[in-house]
Amino acid sequence: MSKMDSPRQSRRNFLAAGAGVAASVLAKPAFAGGGNPANQPPNVPEWSKSLGEGVAVRPYGKPSKFEKEVIRRDVEWLTASRESSVSFTPLHELEGIITPNGLCFERHHGGIAEIDPADHRLMIHGLVERPLILTLDELKRYPRVNRIHFMECAANSGMEWRGAQLNGCQFTHGMIHCVQYTGVSLRTLLEEAGVKTNGKWLLVEGADAAAMDRSLPIEKALDDCIIAYKMNGEALYPEQGYPMRLVVPGWQGNLWVKWLRRIKVGDQPWHTREETSKYTDLLPNGKARRFTWSMDAKSVITSPSPQAPIKHGKGFTIVSGLAWSGNGKVKRVDVSLDGGRNWWPARIDGPVLDKALTRFYYEFDWNGEPLLLQSRVQDETGYVQPSKAELRKIRGVNSIYHNNGIQTWHVQANGEVENVEVA
Repeated sequence: MSKMDSPRQSRRNFLAAGAGVAASVLAKPAFAGGGNPANQPPNVPEWSKSLGEGVAVRPYGKPSKFEKEVIRRDVEWLTASRESSVSFTPLHELEGIITPNGLCFERHHGGIAEIDPADHRLMIHGLVERPLILTLDELKRYPRVNRIHFMECAANSGMEWRGAQLNGCQFTHGMIHCVQYTGVSLRTLLEEAGVKTNGKWLLVEGADAAAMDRSLPIEKALDDCIIAYKMNGEALYPEQGYPMRLVVPGWQGNLWVKWLRRIKVGDQPWHTREETSKYTDLLPNGKARRFTWSMDAKSVITSPSPQAPIKHGKGFTIVSGLAWSGNGKVKRVDVSLDGGRNWWPARIDGPVLDKALTRFYYEFDWNGEPLLLQSRVQDETGYVQPSKAELRKIRGVNSIYHNNGIQTWHVQANGEVENVEVA
């Protein structure tokens, strides 16, 4: 079928296409996919001829050595040092919505703090009736909550504001992850501390070398924030804030203070460095938007993409991607094969959760012609992801934050993919 045939036609031919894929694989010689022919049918592979390692040889499981390229990566020229920098999640290698702990992107302002939990304390003070000082063990005695949420750095896609820059989904959109957090509702702790009537803001501060701190309005703190000590069932990793971090669902990652050590209740924001000279959005008129916390609806096709080209040639092709919104659930995702001229509804698969990543697919028969792949999300509030041109018309190109414009991948006839923009 043509690359522009309707999605209904594509679904009608889904089973037939699947059978065609299987037939084509069986028709190919065993060595067509590379590797060692001696280990391929009809031969007995070497790993079937001897015993493997026993239990407890690998006390903490790790991915196969054949998956060694599935790692976080950084862009060394992006920052002056790696102590204040970022590494990116390999979105193009993942499926589902949960990010493995070891692949969650990193953003540090003073390097990774290696903290002995026996010495760590969380202080809650300021405009409260009963100041608290809690150990990790004491924190764990409070009622627990489990929530799946995405966390996105405000600068995700920030290098793309002035045009296509980095050739890889990992680098254009990889400052995001989604895990299940376990911890204590911040509301529970604030109620125990007894916030005074004039307590309207929190200063949340980390124990890293940068003493990372941000102002947080009391309304959000009492709504859905969590002080987390587990991610995906195990203790937070050091680069993710061990032994405890703040979780601020739907809001920019800079607020999710890691290595959390202090919460001070006040009557006004503190206007710290990270919310004045940084993490504000400079507009064309020279003024800056501040306290732009919420991460608006956004999506990206993770495969095909520059790091995940089409290798199978013409025929049945699966487009896979992620969508999310800091304002609630994903309602709908559409996919375009021609740079936004025509849109087809994508198939959402798996859980659709509040302020969490959502997986979508679009299946079609590729005829080998070049494609301009795009995705566009609509969230439950009715907000529709804008094009980059629409975003720039209002916001200009001076900022590096909150770029949720539609991403375009150019799929060439040979299956290779590059980052481009369309008028």
